Amino acid sequence: MTATGKAFTPKNNRPTGEGGSKKTWIGEEVSRREDRRLLTGEAMFAGDMALPGQLHMRLVRSTQAHARIMSIDISDAERAPGVRGIITAEQTRHLGSVPLEDLGYHEEYDNIEDFSHPVLAVEKVMYVGQPVVAVLATDAYLAEDAADLVSIEYESLPVLLDPEAALDREIQLFPGRGNEGARIEKSYGDIELAFTNAVHIIEHKYVTNRHSGVPMEPRGIVVQPDRARDTLFIWGTVHVHDNRRIIAQMLGLPEVNVRMKHAEVGGNFGVKGGVFPETVLVAWAARSMGESVKWVEDRVEHMVATSHAREMVHKLELAVDTEGKILGLRDEIFHNHGAFFRQAEPLVSDITAGIVFGPYRVPNYEAVLHAVFTNKTPVAAYRAPGRYESTFARERVFDLAARKVGISPVDFRRRNLLTADDLPWAPGIEMVHEPYHFDSGDVVQHFNEALQAAKWSEWVIESQQMRAEGRKVGVGLGVLMDKAGLGLFETGGVEVSRAGRVTVKTGGSSVGQGIETVLAQIVAQELQVDPEDIDVVHSDTELIPDGVGSWSSRSTVLAGGAARKAALVVVDKAKRLASEMLEVDPSDLELVDGHFRIKGTDSEISLYEIAAARDPFTARLENDEPGLAADAVYVNNLMNYPYGVTLVQIELDPDTGGHRILKFFTSTEAGQVINPLTTRGQIIGAAVQGIGGALYEEFLYEEDGQPITTSFMDYLLPGAGEMPDVHYFVTEDAQSPDNPFGAKGLGEIGIIAVGAAVAAAIDDAAADGGHIDRLPVTPEQIYNRFHGSHKG
Repeated sequence: MTATGKAFTPKNNRPTGEGGSKKTWIGEEVSRREDRRLLTGEAMFAGDMALPGQLHMRLVRSTQAHARIMSIDISDAERAPGVRGIITAEQTRHLGSVPLEDLGYHEEYDNIEDFSHPVLAVEKVMYVGQPVVAVLATDAYLAEDAADLVSIEYESLPVLLDPEAALDREIQLFPGRGNEGARIEKSYGDIELAFTNAVHIIEHKYVTNRHSGVPMEPRGIVVQPDRARDTLFIWGTVHVHDNRRIIAQMLGLPEVNVRMKHAEVGGNFGVKGGVFPETVLVAWAARSMGESVKWVEDRVEHMVATSHAREMVHKLELAVDTEGKILGLRDEIFHNHGAFFRQAEPLVSDITAGIVFGPYRVPNYEAVLHAVFTNKTPVAAYRAPGRYESTFARERVFDLAARKVGISPVDFRRRNLLTADDLPWAPGIEMVHEPYHFDSGDVVQHFNEALQAAKWSEWVIESQQMRAEGRKVGVGLGVLMDKAGLGLFETGGVEVSRAGRVTVKTGGSSVGQGIETVLAQIVAQELQVDPEDIDVVHSDTELIPDGVGSWSSRSTVLAGGAARKAALVVVDKAKRLASEMLEVDPSDLELVDGHFRIKGTDSEISLYEIAAARDPFTARLENDEPGLAADAVYVNNLMNYPYGVTLVQIELDPDTGGHRILKFFTSTEAGQVINPLTTRGQIIGAAVQGIGGALYEEFLYEEDGQPITTSFMDYLLPGAGEMPDVHYFVTEDAQSPDNPFGAKGLGEIGIIAVGAAVAAAIDDAAADGGHIDRLPVTPEQIYNRFHGSHKG
């Protein structure tokens, strides 16, 4: 698999420092520092840890989708070899449920905590895979053997699976509260007037089925207690500061007594974020037993217990005039949350309702979203949450509108995409309590440039020629918009050591996105040192007292902003000290290669020499702080909005229902690229996941709620053989004004419009007037479409 893209070249608006003499690291292709330890096998995951005397936990999970727990018999398991303890809800009932993140929803929805996830099931189970009993033994295999001896008797209850039907049933999963955890309504303009004035009204229902991120590394956690100080040391969580706060709260400990330590977590993509019941359970068990406890889930557990995502129904109504200009857009959304709210929810529902209209000039808008509970695994964020689903629905209904008006899908979008003259686009709605405020760019200009770069017109002609030859080849497109940089603040710190190294501390975390590399580049530019001389520390609450974490494509802007802010303070202090040591005015100094040099001379002093000279004794004598270091908090209450287009050319095989993507192209307006190599990796990785969700991946259930996709034999993933070359196009024409880099988040743009573009390409290839309105598109559906049993 290869990738090509528009060449990245330093621009005049990139910072170059005093007199243009500074080395520019921002925008340079710096190899990912994380890859060395990951590719050589030297990285340490929680699963690699082996603490002296550690116990291993195995969970007994519900085999029923909805049932009362009539009895639990642990007697045989207690007598099994190596067993040191068995935990049921009788011991953990006092812990309650995992509290939801305080994101403002508690003020909007009364008693929203009623929908949070219990640590162990109490009285009844709500989905297959819910933790019911925990077994601790001296060996992982002995723990598993003992868990198989636990006997649980259930009384089955009616099962709800469909989010629309769940609202109409008398069955209440939460008695007295119903099956709707939240109803989110967003609107602007006069939607009724828009539909009254419409020449064409297009209505259609779209479904994105349930799938999720399936990283190579399942979840794992190790907890080591210090009984003397009633302190827990914890490895394996993603967002360490949130985990520390919640675990401490639930266990009744001061936060300082819960110390999160760094371990690799592998890919996250959102699905391993937040606080899980298993995390709390391992921490409680370690503290209660006074022994280290380790838990690593297997793949079957991961498929039924780690967060799912995506399952949504969109009922769209679009009002357009005779020329195809949008007058109004209305959407009723059913978001299947599964059995409980995960910790940050209903965040994904909120984002979904707030971004359906995308980068279009939609003058009137209304969305009503139902956050619905069913007897499935709970859902959470997964790369581009809400954007992948809503983009599929919106772009597909726009294809119908283009057909209705009698213009091409490209022309329909050109007539309705936002231009620079439309900005700022601030219609007066919020997402996650932050205002929607799109203020930099020209979507139409980027759209046209991207189509030209891809040679889209040649794709269309080529596909038509191949269809004339009898091949089933088609093209499709989807326009995308992301919201990035969510979260008000991030922490950072920079310390120059006398040992000749620089340490950067960040409240962000490494979840596969290359944060260590990017932060090293940002600080290297300010200090004028080589990024190789910088060490980045994260995910350790003993070294970093507070932080928010890495999610919502926020790391570059917020974590980078905090690191840069701290670096600038270090530079200012170093310059002051250098001027004293060299006995010159600060204005006579320039920072070159990590040294302050007197302009026009060879006289200089390095940052490391300055740090060494500022020892505690000297600093005390001069009434100064010792060392050369600074901490900073970067605050940003605005999001940024990358946008772009995804293009697909696909060939179908009517005889087998098979498919092959011939061409794949995606684009984005990045504002400013920090590292072209990490940008390339983000785009390719996101594209792979987008193709998976469009054509392969789906969690399926029997009518009784039994999951039937619990391994890679049943849950399909695209492999290297199925992946096309990923071509990409990145512009840097519209810097975001809300951050010092002008950057826009890039972690999710490669996935957002893939489903829409693939579906449109399949319709074009079939050329039968059908219209795909659900994902994924399976070989069976393609086969049936050509053999008369299915249309669209």
